Amino acid sequence: MKYIGMPMGMWWLLKWSFQKNMVTVLGFKESAAAQITKKAKPKYKEIIAKLPEFEKSDRFKMNLVNCAMFAAFYLHIPEKPTLMQATDFYGKAMMTGAVRWFCRMSEKQKFSEKDIQNMKDTAAFKAADRNPYSWNMDYFPYADGSGYEARFTKCGICTLMRELGIYEVVPAMCRLDYTMSEAGGASEFVREYTLASGGPYCDCGYKKKGKVK
Repeated sequence: MKYIGMPMGMWWLLKWSFQKNMVTVLGFKESAAAQITKKAKPKYKEIIAKLPEFEKSDRFKMNLVNCAMFAAFYLHIPEKPTLMQATDFYGKAMMTGAVRWFCRMSEKQKFSEKDIQNMKDTAAFKAADRNPYSWNMDYFPYADGSGYEARFTKCGICTLMRELGIYEVVPAMCRLDYTMSEAGGASEFVREYTLASGGPYCDCGYKKKGKVK
């Protein structure tokens, strides 16, 4: 995957947030956080360079780029945080003002005809059959009309983090699904399983506000 383009843009969008939250969440001094950021950039570029290009219709490229960002920082943290601390760190580092705006704009289309068709198209695309760093998803509308479930049987984050030797911290990233749904405001996120915790799949359920039971 080429660094020039979206990966470079995501680095400049998020690097200061990651650096700041190493101080506010993980307790590093500002000088130490700056040094980790300096080391993280070439590692991020190295990870990106080893990844295949995603197909044009693959909607999950950004997910893996964000994973590469987190991994690049995490690998250079000298004393690894607990899973709870890593979860808090990743969630707050990712949820910049720009990302929150993106979530709100995306959620305005939630449950629309276009959104439903995109989910069906993604399910049929089966990107991970050709790219192990992408995702395979099935789409299940709820029978009561309250929303739908996106059920993932292959996960690019799991693939990359296992290769990097830090698979144990994947659950810290899974929690972001809840946070982004909360920021969007149109749906309630529900989940029973994740692949990272040994489940048979990752279920991402989106219930219309007021429809959660």
